[in-house]
Amino acid sequence: MARSGFDKAILIAGPTASGKSGVALRLARELDGVVVNADAMQVYRDLSILTARPDKVAEAEAPHRLYGHVDAGERYSVGRWLGEFRAVLDDLAAAGRWAVITGGTGLYFKALTEGLADIPAIAADIEKHWQARLTAEGPGALHDELRRADPQGAGTVGPSDSQRLVRALAVLAATGQPLRSFHGEGNGSPLPGGPSRRLVVMPPRAGLYRHIEARFDAMIAEGAVAEVETLLARRLDPRLPALKAIGVAELGRYLAGDVSLDAAIIEAKTRSRRFAKRQMTWVRGQMASWPAVANVEDAIALARQLAAWKSDGW
Repeated sequence: MARSGFDKAILIAGPTASGKSGVALRLARELDGVVVNADAMQVYRDLSILTARPDKVAEAEAPHRLYGHVDAGERYSVGRWLGEFRAVLDDLAAAGRWAVITGGTGLYFKALTEGLADIPAIAADIEKHWQARLTAEGPGALHDELRRADPQGAGTVGPSDSQRLVRALAVLAATGQPLRSFHGEGNGSPLPGGPSRRLVVMPPRAGLYRHIEARFDAMIAEGAVAEVETLLARRLDPRLPALKAIGVAELGRYLAGDVSLDAAIIEAKTRSRRFAKRQMTWVRGQMASWPAVANVEDAIALARQLAAWKSDGW
């Protein structure tokens, strides 16, 4: 099995539209490695365009794993991702290949390097209670509830992040302890104590925002509206994670005739910029020790140094 003995892994994090996927692809080509997804939305096969999932050209240049393998009707979790990642890591260890891990989901990287908290099983009736309150009152009310019960915990969960709000309140109700109290108690990190081959691509905010807007325009040109129309035609539970992807609700309102396409695009771009801002806040708070670079070329140069670190004794 791979686990902590695996020494051919490079972790490339960063906010949406930062260019990290391009860095990972170039590095994987150079190292004859495999790009491994660490983005919670790029796992869904129904959303190739809106999640900027690697296309067929990229997949032809280097193997990609854990992309587009989950149906939008499933409630995917960080625990499931971590289990699937272990299997990928074992395959790569057996083949002697590099894992170039990239994505924008900070929680996935945290699980990867620190493992998951060992949280007791939560009774189904408690989960149902908070799901029912979410449906009846909305995520804002649940965030207010969490802020009253656990102000520190509420500060780490966005007021519209319904899945994490339900989880935090259910754990608190079941155990009497906030979710963060379990952090560090678990184990099972696939890469504990391994080489610190980690970097963050963090472009200047103004340039990042311009890239976000240009990329969303490109998504529209590539068929994002039709992609959303196909997904919504399935009439899935709107609380599912895939339905929370940026652009789904906004383009859905356009398809329903509630807003113009231009208005939907503006709203989606605004939401994407806000999401990038939250990601950058996470990086500053949770990845402060990771080397940060402002552009793709510097990221490539640093990644090459990191790849050569152990073998050259650097």
